Amino acid sequence: MADIKADYLACPIRQVVSRFGDKWSLLVLFLLNRSDTGVLRFNEMRRFMTDCSQKMLSQTLKSLEQSHLVHREAFPEVPPRVEYSLTETGRSLMPALTALINWGKEHFDEVVTA
Repeated sequence: MADIKADYLACPIRQVVSRFGDKWSLLVLFLLNRSDTGVLRFNEMRRFMTDCSQKMLSQTLKSLEQSHLVHREAFPEVPPRVEYSLTETGRSLMPALTALINWGKEHFDEVVTA
């Protein structure tokens, strides 16, 4: 059993996918990358992600920040303003994410069934 746990912890695919392979993380990364300014506020993301609850988006952003893929900047203003952007590490992921999106577009009909 200890060997299984050690193999799991050492598996780069499992570790990387566990950081952003959930339902919402890839969409957040895509939205930040697609933004003209490279910066989005929480409610701007919510407008694009209408099927994602406020709580889930907040948890997703916190997780991506902890994984060093997203940067959160809070401004000392009234009302408070918080902006999110991709980190250098997050930007380095974008070519792979773009390739995955392009693959999905090309094979959509083959993969997605009614």
